[in-house]
Amino acid sequence: MIKILANDGISDDGKLLLEEAGYQVDTETVAQADLPKVLNNYDVLIVRSATKVRKDLIDLCPNLKMVARGGVGLDNIDVEYARSKGIQVINTPAASSQSVAELAFGHIFSLARFIHVANRDMPAKGTTEFKKLKEAYSDGMQLRGKTLGVIGFGRIGQASARIGLALGMKVLAHDPFVNTADIDINVLDHDDTKLSIKVKTVDFEKVITNSDFITLHVPGSDKPLIGKEEIARMKNGVVLINTARGGTIEEDALLAGLESGKIGGAGLDVFVGEPTPRQELLEHPRISVSRQIGASTSEAQANIGMELAERIMEFFEAK
Repeated sequence: MIKILANDGISDDGKLLLEEAGYQVDTETVAQADLPKVLNNYDVLIVRSATKVRKDLIDLCPNLKMVARGGVGLDNIDVEYARSKGIQVINTPAASSQSVAELAFGHIFSLARFIHVANRDMPAKGTTEFKKLKEAYSDGMQLRGKTLGVIGFGRIGQASARIGLALGMKVLAHDPFVNTADIDINVLDHDDTKLSIKVKTVDFEKVITNSDFITLHVPGSDKPLIGKEEIARMKNGVVLINTARGGTIEEDALLAGLESGKIGGAGLDVFVGEPTPRQELLEHPRISVSRQIGASTSEAQANIGMELAERIMEFFEAK
C-alpha cells in the first residue's frame, strides 16, 4: 500500500479520492524536527508552506518517492537536489490562481476606497465622529481607466489581468518567460459567449513607470524585486500589492515611500519576518493587511486537494 503523509493537510475531497484508490493518507502534523524519525515509513510527503524539505531531510529519507506541494511555488523544497535523488517533486500552480488574484483585488478595492481604514476607525469613532469620518474616506478613486501593472504573468498574473480588464482597467504585464497571453473574459454565465483579449508583455521599466496599481505574482528570490530605486521611478501615489512572497518588496523602502507620499498605499499578504511581521507594517494607515490567505478559499483548497490526488495517482499508476 502506498502511504502518504499530508503534513500540512489536504482537503477532504482529495483525501477521500486517494483513500478510495487504496492509498493510506495520514494527516496528523509531524513537527519539522521529528520528520526524519517517521518519513521513511511513507512514499509521499504532501506539504504546503510550513514544512521545509531541505537537503538534510532528503538525505535521511531514502524511501521517499514524491514530495507534493499544495499551491504555487516550491521555495520550501530543495527541488533539484530531491530530483537528483530520484524523488518526484510536483506542485499545483493552477488550482488556486483565481483565489490569489481575487485577494489581490480585495486589497486594491480596500485601498482605493479606504475600506481597511474605515474598518479600524468606525468601531472606535463611528458614533462620535460620524461626519468627520465621511470626509476622511471621501477621496477615493475608481478603478476604471486606471493602469494595472502585473509583474509575473503566469496563471495568477493572468487571472489578475482578467479581473482588471473586466473592470475597464488598462493592463501592463511583465514576465521574462511569457511574451503574450490570451485572456478570456466570460461575458455571460448562461452561454458560451466570451471576449478574448491578447495581452503582450512589456519590459519591467514600462510597468513600474506607468502603472497606477502594481500587483506582484513572482516566485521568491534572494533580493527584493522592488526597492528604493524602483519606487523612485514609479508614478506618484502608486499602490503596490504583494500576495507573492515576503521580501519581494523591500520593506524599509516601502515604509519610506508611504511616509513621503510617493506610494499611495500597499496591500500585503506576505511579510519578511513571518510569523512575526513588523508592527509598523501591520498598523500603518495606508497598508491593507492579510495573513497569507491567497489560496485560503474553500474552492481553492478543494481544487488543490483534488489536483494533488490526481497527480499522485498518475505517478504511481505509471510506475
